[in-house]
Amino acid sequence: MRKHIVAAAAAFALAAGASQAEPQPVNITHDLAKVRVMHKGKPVDIERNPDTDNMLDPDFSLTSRPCPPFCVQPMTLAPGVETIGELEMLDYLKRVGRDAGVLVIDSRDGTWPQRSGILPGAILLPWQELHPAHNDPDRIAEILIFRFGAARLGGLWNFENARTLVFYCNGPWCGQSPTNIKQLLALGYPAHKLKWYRGGMQDWKMLGLTTVAP
Repeated sequence: MRKHIVAAAAAFALAAGASQAEPQPVNITHDLAKVRVMHKGKPVDIERNPDTDNMLDPDFSLTSRPCPPFCVQPMTLAPGVETIGELEMLDYLKRVGRDAGVLVIDSRDGTWPQRSGILPGAILLPWQELHPAHNDPDRIAEILIFRFGAARLGGLWNFENARTLVFYCNGPWCGQSPTNIKQLLALGYPAHKLKWYRGGMQDWKMLGLTTVAP
């Protein structure tokens, strides 16, 4: 009987010790706890939510949305357009503010950016701004020239000095950023200067990564 009591006491002590142990860190990778980026001229640390009980936002917890329009997107949008993940996106976000040749674009419209925030370092450019059915061609040309760094020579576009554009929207079921990428390709924008974060805000939120107000 005494042996059973001692064993039970030892098990209780071990359990108590485990409950009082320091919580494990929630790093981005094994050796990376956070990434500092610039957002609107101010530093922002991107890190994962340290609460291991944190849950996905209700907006991104749905598994089944009407298709069309919310259809599953392919892994590759077009030849030469790179599909990236979170770690690659972090590398591009680090370059924003330091490298004038990179621009990260949130293509979402409506209230989505206000409800869920945007990626630190990204700019908000709703997909309609680049769509000829929703915006004036002269206005689209201004975006290409003054924001993307393209040049216009008569009726032709020159993208030699254009920025590398990294697009994202709500997730693998969102067609907003894919629409913009395909439109830019049709204008002659170089495929190697177009990147797509397919996972979008849904995957970003699923990993508990930092967002900021748009």
